[in-house]
Amino acid sequence: MKVYLTRRYLFAASHRLYNPSLSEAANRETYGKCSNPYGHGHNYFLEVTVSGPIVPETGMVCDLGALDSLVTREVLDRFDHQNLNQLQDFSTIIPTTENLTIRVQQILSRLPLPAHLESIRIEETANNSFEYVGAQEPKR
Repeated sequence: MKVYLTRRYLFAASHRLYNPSLSEAANRETYGKCSNPYGHGHNYFLEVTVSGPIVPETGMVCDLGALDSLVTREVLDRFDHQNLNQLQDFSTIIPTTENLTIRVQQILSRLPLPAHLESIRIEETANNSFEYVGAQEPKR
């Protein structure tokens, strides 16, 4: 039996959507107000979904404290109250929320999580959310 658990976290960060290979006009056309030279911020809601069997001794999929500790240390402490453009994580890619979602999945997929990582979802605004499930294994 496989059960899914989604844990929700909140962090705040700023970014500027800007491609240095485009002109200022092209950046404004592509990214609109998100290309503001001073950047802008979001209160991001991060959802981490893990899965696994229910552990008979606890009746749970995983130890929530262990999951929270890993996510806090590896993701929240890294991105909360940061300008994403200034972080090494985004030195070669534009810090869109799509790319942030992928980066969080890459970070967590390398850790010994207390359950199987299924997906990462980040809500940027009430109208925009992004989900990444990682690289899919080829079907046999």
